[in-house]
Amino acid sequence: MRAVIQRVNQASVSINNKVVARINKGLLIFLGVAKGDASEQARYLAKKILELRIFNDQNRKMNLCAEETKAGLLVVSQFTLCANINSGRRPSFDPVANSALAEKLYLEFINHLKGSHLRVEQGIFKEYMAVDIENDGPVTFILDSEVEK
Repeated sequence: MRAVIQRVNQASVSINNKVVARINKGLLIFLGVAKGDASEQARYLAKKILELRIFNDQNRKMNLCAEETKAGLLVVSQFTLCANINSGRRPSFDPVANSALAEKLYLEFINHLKGSHLRVEQGIFKEYMAVDIENDGPVTFILDSEVEK
């Protein structure tokens, strides 16, 4: 699994020009699921993201986590994160999990986040979405569960 995490002042997801999810200050999380991923990776990534100290304290030092700042969380599935673009000019989607597994793990990941009692919003799986982002910083991190398996 791979996540791109962006600290935002606000973010929203629209489908057919209708907003389906919105957060104010918090984290926008793009999530990709690869073949071979399992519940263990969903749990690991959710826990890691909730504990990341990437919000500023009173001295503008990244020292606070999402729970300490009552951050909103917006999760958007993005299968292209797991594509292979190392050879040729066209992405290979061979490494991407099949739709059934990807949706299962996407929902598990969201449920782990909801256990934090933070506000968790989500895009709609397999839909074409427009994401509106106002970055804060900008602060962006890439987290790959492969590193910690």
